[in-house]
Amino acid sequence: MIRKAPRGWAGIGDGNETWRIFRIMSEFIDGFEVLSQVGDAVSIFGSARAKRNSENYKLAERIAFLLAQEGYTIITGGGPGVMEAANKGAKKAKGLSIGLNIRLPEEQKPNPYADILLEFRYFFSRKVMFVKYAKAFVVLPGGFGTLDEFIEAITLIQTQRIDSFPVILVKHKFWKPIINWMEKTLIPEGMINREDLDIFTVVDSPEDVVEIIRDFYAEKRAQILDR
Repeated sequence: MIRKAPRGWAGIGDGNETWRIFRIMSEFIDGFEVLSQVGDAVSIFGSARAKRNSENYKLAERIAFLLAQEGYTIITGGGPGVMEAANKGAKKAKGLSIGLNIRLPEEQKPNPYADILLEFRYFFSRKVMFVKYAKAFVVLPGGFGTLDEFIEAITLIQTQRIDSFPVILVKHKFWKPIINWMEKTLIPEGMINREDLDIFTVVDSPEDVVEIIRDFYAEKRAQILDR
């Protein structure tokens, strides 16, 4: 049985809903046009609440600095905390620093270290940009937003919707309880396979982050040459 949508439903006769489609399209178009020009990039995530003198802030700044020295563009959510630290580290290394800021009811103020700043109204279009142009995800301690980005990435890799790339969690102490829950609950309950935990890696040092990404792409290049 096919039910016809009443007038005014799903954008029919509703100008606001119709224009929303064009706003969504414009976010994708702007993001694709800008980010397709930036070359190899790494997306870095973490808490907006990290203080400038905190260990997480310093870790993010150092990681971004080293990755920028390796030639990677650094992409963040464009806000304060870990995002600011990563953009700052990239800028210090004279690398390209990008912020994908989100408009929120309580406005997230963009940090001053992004060379390119794109603003998004919709989380889902912003999330596409993080994944589409990233050669790796680096995930520092954070809250719901950080967890959302992490889970999104490993789900896409697990379901083979995107090619595998390094997903790196930083700081064993922070992530250990979540990983323990995956091992002791999700695997025994049959919710995931044990090899699904191989989709991501946990490290403590900025140098380890760089080494994992470097080794991953060195191996990938070798595989291509061997074909």
